[in-house]
Amino acid sequence: MKPLAKHLVLLIILLSTISITAQLKAKTYKKNKTYTVKKWEVIDIKFKNTSKVASPFTENFDAIFTHKNGNTQKVSGFYNGNSEWLLRFSASLEGEWTFKTTSSIKKLQNKRGKIIVSKNNQNNKGAIVLNKENPQHFYYENGDPYFLMAFECDWLYALDYKNNKEIPKTNHFLDLLNQNGFNQIVMNVFSYDVSWKKDEKLKKHPEHEFGGPQDIFPFLGNNKNPDYSSLNPDFFKKLDRTISLMHDKRIVSHLMIYVWNKLVAWPDMDSKADNMYFDYVVKRYQAFPNIVWDISKEALYYGRADETYILNRIKRVRKLDNYKRLLSVHDFKFCSKYADKVDFISTQDWRHNIYNRMLEVQEKYKNKPVFNIEHGGYEESPYTVFTGDYTNAEYCLRRNYMCLFAGVYSTYYWQGASWNVLIYNPFEQPEDFSKPKFEYFKHLTKLFTKFDFSTMKPMPWKNTSSYNLTDKNETILLYVPKENFGSNVWYLQPKHGKRTVQWFNTLTGEFTEEKMAGKNQKQINPWRYKADAILISKKID
Repeated sequence: MKPLAKHLVLLIILLSTISITAQLKAKTYKKNKTYTVKKWEVIDIKFKNTSKVASPFTENFDAIFTHKNGNTQKVSGFYNGNSEWLLRFSASLEGEWTFKTTSSIKKLQNKRGKIIVSKNNQNNKGAIVLNKENPQHFYYENGDPYFLMAFECDWLYALDYKNNKEIPKTNHFLDLLNQNGFNQIVMNVFSYDVSWKKDEKLKKHPEHEFGGPQDIFPFLGNNKNPDYSSLNPDFFKKLDRTISLMHDKRIVSHLMIYVWNKLVAWPDMDSKADNMYFDYVVKRYQAFPNIVWDISKEALYYGRADETYILNRIKRVRKLDNYKRLLSVHDFKFCSKYADKVDFISTQDWRHNIYNRMLEVQEKYKNKPVFNIEHGGYEESPYTVFTGDYTNAEYCLRRNYMCLFAGVYSTYYWQGASWNVLIYNPFEQPEDFSKPKFEYFKHLTKLFTKFDFSTMKPMPWKNTSSYNLTDKNETILLYVPKENFGSNVWYLQPKHGKRTVQWFNTLTGEFTEEKMAGKNQKQINPWRYKADAILISKKID
């Protein structure tokens, strides 16, 4: 091997190792010590207390962080097992911060320290927030628009759980999602198993089956024999690795604190154990800028919770979350009835006329983003896991575009990774294994990076036989299904102003050459009958 090539290989290995082992910055508390962290990054400050505490997971341990300009940030500490307590801190303000702890535990009381927050990494834009000037869209804290493209993966917590040193599978999978435009994962803190029949082919590939773990549980014991007297800190330490790595890769964790339809042996609602678990999750993960809260998957289904319970859970989050992360509930009935209680509207709509349905919701909630968290499209995989109503990859992609052209954010499900089956390396599987069409979403996000989704509005009165998004500069995107023979787009004719036209292939990401619009009223997709396409037209002043 040539020296240059050898050095390149070593560099790649080094970078790969860094990304696999990247963990939270953790420092042991020492009196009068000054700590450093970058803006929007996370630091753990570790404290030791060997004295006996009757209920460490519910014990109050807090700190007030004060910036030199007078701004304050309360931080809820938590027990981390083995006589260790943590303050987990991140800041959106550079400069010097001092802190002072409060606790009924004598050894944790009145501890003081200093943190210097330096300039953020260029690719760290902060938490996901709302914008009063453009309330139907998401933004980063630094002001840049956030184009949400989500991927559901309920068993992500389990992928590297049994690897105590590193999380290489998780790293590989997250890189794969990142490379294909996904920047949010809808995930559970814990899922146990599915109730539907499992594909017999899984018996030949047990490495892809993650349902029914007997040695993973957020409480003591396991799902079959739970011990609700205490939480399992090792479970959360391992979940930390995943959330932290997602943050390093700038992927948002849409964290569903509960799930009702995955056979989890939850403690009774509002019991001490229930509150201990719920409060601990909020305390432990709120400092991560990449957190978005969701009370529960299938929040009002499966005979578990009612509206009162969900409302009370929201109150608990609002009280405990000192960082005020965004919050929603995986249930449209709840979100529509209590829109003032959530930060964005989550809907599940499988209907065939999804564009019209999403347009109705988008027009109803003018002051909040709308997120179709499940549109009934579950792309086929080597195993039949859960088919929903649509499994064809192109049609699943189309449903995402239908949501977007109605001004609504969307998500993607692949049967090989969204539930108990998790194939973290699908493109390294045998040739006879069907591969997911992740690249379709790489092209989708490329399009909405080139044309800012946050500036575009649906124009249904200008749809013709396509679907219209138009921005403030009168740049028009027209989504044209492949079955369309031709669209009569009268407003693109030269007599209505000079314009360019260009086409985008939704399956390949290919752009045609940009040309001046001609007198011909009918616009014909160059990939007619082969691929859905988008006609792009810019106004020429």
